[in-house]
Amino acid sequence: MADVVAFGELLVDFVPAAGPESLIAAEIFKKAAGGAPANVAAGLARLGVSSAFMGMTGEDGFGCFLAGELVKAGVDIAPLRFTARARTGLAFVSLEPNGERDFLFYRSPSADMLMTPDAVDEAALRAAKAFHFGSISLATEPSRASTLHAASLARHHGKLITYDPNLRRELWPTADDARTGMRLGLAEAGVVKISEEELHFLTGEPDPIAGGRRLWHPRLRLMAITRGPAGCYWLTNDAHGAVPGFPVTAIDATGAGDAFMAGLIAGILGSPTFPTGAAEIAATCRFANAAGALATTGRGAIPSMPTRQAVEELMKQPS
Repeated sequence: MADVVAFGELLVDFVPAAGPESLIAAEIFKKAAGGAPANVAAGLARLGVSSAFMGMTGEDGFGCFLAGELVKAGVDIAPLRFTARARTGLAFVSLEPNGERDFLFYRSPSADMLMTPDAVDEAALRAAKAFHFGSISLATEPSRASTLHAASLARHHGKLITYDPNLRRELWPTADDARTGMRLGLAEAGVVKISEEELHFLTGEPDPIAGGRRLWHPRLRLMAITRGPAGCYWLTNDAHGAVPGFPVTAIDATGAGDAFMAGLIAGILGSPTFPTGAAEIAATCRFANAAGALATTGRGAIPSMPTRQAVEELMKQPS
């Protein structure tokens, strides 16, 4: 059984083979496995943390491709379910010169949206140390009920719950629906990774630390606010700090936040106890920053998840 179970969407990203290019200009796309929780599972496996993926994909060629990519990345797919009721989700990714990207999703519905509570693998959750999920699976039913059911089971079994309120505005009916759904996940979490953009979307606060405090709740133990190349802020119940990023040549930022999340979880689980002191937290965030930075240096999400050795090599450089 795996130490971390990641739950949510699993889909195929089509990234311009030459770039940066817009969807209009791109003529050739490279197929890559994606979906934020799946990326985190793969990222953890690359960092030497045993991981499993729980979710649903289609009984089609793309679904088989995704399952195979997770296996190649070292992820346990025993909790993965397949359905003939819908096809595997697709996302076309356009790239800007700085490596930032935009997504065009094909889900009407896609298989991941059809995950039901009775398909949740409680045994996998019981055996794990941590449960990770994101907000995309909260956008529609029945995947929303399944996500909250899995989180509730993980909490019942005393597992660390980590969460990424991943903002994909186009997947929600309205902005208010997105805020409500993203906050549902936040209420379950003990560790949260959130970008400055997502924080501002949820709170309207221009100051990230003040925004983080507005989202704070009693279950939270650590919040990491990602800042792209600048690194991250961190918050605990009674302290906060900043950790600079690592300069790299960014090609594609797809999956960078997920690599950061994997690094954060790996750092926490790798400590004898949950990190609470400023120095411990800063060291964990520095590891996560290095993982996130390295993920931008290749194309696609799962293919670009770094190994622990690569992260440790980058950390030898001054940040």
